[in-house]
Amino acid sequence: RNPSRIETFADIQHLATGFEGKVVAGTHLTDLIAALHPTAAVAGTPTKAAVELIREIEAHGRGRYTGPVGWMNSAGDGEFAIALRCGEIRGPEVTLFTGVGLVDGSNREAELEETRIKLLPMLRALGLS
Repeated sequence: RNPSRIETFADIQHLATGFEGKVVAGTHLTDLIAALHPTAAVAGTPTKAAVELIREIEAHGRGRYTGPVGWMNSAGDGEFAIALRCGEIRGPEVTLFTGVGLVDGSNREAELEETRIKLLPMLRALGLS
């Protein structure tokens, strides 16, 4: 079964990949989150080397961007996703986060335009678009 699907929103489409499975008894949901984060979608591969490179070349911290978001109940059941579009409001300042999937041969201008499109819903919600 292929769990990937296209999610369509007002301004953008996104490839979504869900998965489910059984875990070894005693495994907690937070163990799974720690094992899966960061995903290749936000860090690249090989993950360790990619994360080190990102830390070297990015001019800012990621804050909550790409972090796990979701819910968990007292029984340890829950559902999480990746914060691929998010923001932080501190008083009069707003920081919005989104990203692109740069690979060998990526077109920088096209990727920048994609980033602008990804930010539109948040900008509209803030009355900034």
